[in-house]
Amino acid sequence: MPSDGAEAPGPARPRPGAWVAAVVVGVVVLDQCTKAWAVNRLARGPLWVLGDDVGLRLTRNPGGAFSLLQGFTPVLALVAVVLTALLVRAVVRTRHPLTLLALALVLGGALGNLVDRLTRRPGFLRGAVVDFVVVGSFPTFNVADAAITVGAVLLVLAVLRGDADRAPTEGTAASPAGSAGEVRDGG
Repeated sequence: MPSDGAEAPGPARPRPGAWVAAVVVGVVVLDQCTKAWAVNRLARGPLWVLGDDVGLRLTRNPGGAFSLLQGFTPVLALVAVVLTALLVRAVVRTRHPLTLLALALVLGGALGNLVDRLTRRPGFLRGAVVDFVVVGSFPTFNVADAAITVGAVLLVLAVLRGDADRAPTEGTAASPAGSAGEVRDGG
């Protein structure tokens, strides 16, 4: 034990790579499956759930968020590749569960839309993103967009709480030491 009163560092915590990868892959798979369904089913016309306010209608977005920058699809695709690399780097460096979940959702959404940019017509780096969820006057969106939005909100929450800057503490649910049978001293 150090003589200056500082605690000796504990064993390194394992990285939560499996569940983070599962979230990323899950978002991409769900996004691509729903887009395939939308392209197949909604090509015959929209499905309205609540009047003209909530429904499913097929659109293709060659631009960025909110259909901005429509003439810059190849640039947007390359920016998405760079952002994906930066997100992967952030995930690898992050330890806090809320921040990891937020980054995994954003990464999964970014990859889901990047797949469209790389594989959909009119061609590589020029593909239009398939959007199909309509809610009121909000821009039409897809599962990837929803994951990005939820991830961004969680990331803001993590930053506001200070979670993004620190690792989980001993005894939390995210920590291997935080089992139900753990006995703690009062000190």
